[in-house]
Amino acid sequence: MGKRFGDRRDGVLLRDISAMHLMMPHLYPNRCDNEAFIEERIDLTNVHAYLEKKNAENPAYKYNLFQVMVTAMLKTIVLRPKMNRFIANNNMYMRREVSAAFVVKKLFADHGAEALAIVRAKGSDTLETIHEEIYRQVSLCRSDDVDDATKSLNLMQKIPRPVLRVVGALLRFLDRRGWVPYALIKGDPLYSSVMLTNLGSIGLNAGYHHLANWGTTSIFCVLGRMGMHPFYDDEGNVTMRRSVDIGLTIDERIADGYYFSRTIRLLKKLLENPELLERPLEEEVEY
Repeated sequence: MGKRFGDRRDGVLLRDISAMHLMMPHLYPNRCDNEAFIEERIDLTNVHAYLEKKNAENPAYKYNLFQVMVTAMLKTIVLRPKMNRFIANNNMYMRREVSAAFVVKKLFADHGAEALAIVRAKGSDTLETIHEEIYRQVSLCRSDDVDDATKSLNLMQKIPRPVLRVVGALLRFLDRRGWVPYALIKGDPLYSSVMLTNLGSIGLNAGYHHLANWGTTSIFCVLGRMGMHPFYDDEGNVTMRRSVDIGLTIDERIADGYYFSRTIRLLKKLLENPELLERPLEEEVEY
């Protein structure tokens, strides 16, 4: 995709959008003022059986729910491209790539350091290739190597506090215009399509994470703790099923409510039918 005047390195300026979407960034310029919260409960019956089958083949790196979640979110964004929009400097852009970011805990302890990982997806990717990439990223994060985002932050520690305020103001100015040097942000999770966190891995229920005015991320996804919950059929009969709650925080300016509703329907379909993730991300799904 070529670059025209008004485009950014990481996004293409949307020039043919409705008047409402054109005006909203000017009326509500801050991303954190436009957070929409969506909660869904996902039936894990099929996912649990699917993961047992996959792991019965004894892969060196086991498949797990979080990998399914990352792949489902990436496929959802590929098939629902408005979810890959972002707003910066009062303009709306289409992101040039589809990516998912997450934090990796190097050690499950109070003093354990954290590292940042980003998976950049292609339309031909599947659950298998995403699983392999997550394994590579997690292995890198849990090594002694320092990820790119942390390297950039470590550099800031050497700057005197009074100068740091000036540097911060300058970086925010550059961020709004897409001019921050790529070397500083190539590992920054807040420049990804979606950022995910697995609170269930540390024993917490799902909640909501705020967006940030820094960067371009328009979606934050929180995966909670698995447990048994009641499900009701059309006649009111109840069954207890293993399930998980997810909490989504979305910049409401990037699309309308109907688009969000169909997007969540697709995401839920993928999570409850994980075999669909064995097909390329770009392959359409009936939902």
